[in-house]
Amino acid sequence: MRRTKEDAEKTRCAILAAAEQLFLERGVAHTSLEQIARHAGVTRGAVYWHFQNKAHLFHEMLNQVRLPLEPLAQQLAAVDGLSSLQLLRDLCIEAMANLVLDEQRRRILTVLLRRCEFTEELREAEERHETFVNQFIDLCEQQFALSTVQPYLQPGITPRLASRTLHALLVGLFSDWLRDPNLFDAQTDTPAMIDSCFRGLLRQWP
Repeated sequence: MRRTKEDAEKTRCAILAAAEQLFLERGVAHTSLEQIARHAGVTRGAVYWHFQNKAHLFHEMLNQVRLPLEPLAQQLAAVDGLSSLQLLRDLCIEAMANLVLDEQRRRILTVLLRRCEFTEELREAEERHETFVNQFIDLCEQQFALSTVQPYLQPGITPRLASRTLHALLVGLFSDWLRDPNLFDAQTDTPAMIDSCFRGLLRQWP
């Protein structure tokens, strides 16, 4: 039984790896499950055994590199005030550094941001992705909405606007660096850019 589970997990990983490579080379819309099965060296039935459809497969591929929100929420809840924003700032910087250090993360985010058209076939994956994005933005908004943080917000900046500004900056940095890594150094330049964002949102920032 254990060997069967191990074999099944190896097959699942092979399918995900094949999907990742083909999505990157051809784009998500132009890659079929049959092509993925052939590339992984498995039957199409094996693909459907592990994944309901292409949207499910795409979603599971993204889950390999997504920041787990529940542990992040617990980390942020353990601190208060500007300390929670400092932790959020550090996580944003770490996320950019991981693009350089983690090849798989770089490939998968390239697929998401540069090789994916959310067609009708991927509607389910698009909805799940939007849910994840909204949950992350909501989590950021909760930090800016803390009673110990709100007094520091710049005039006209609400917790809602602050969270969306930070998310927009982060996605923009991801997209620009993946498009052209020579635009800026993701490891050495990111802290200054993230800090400038926080200084624009808050009247006081370390």
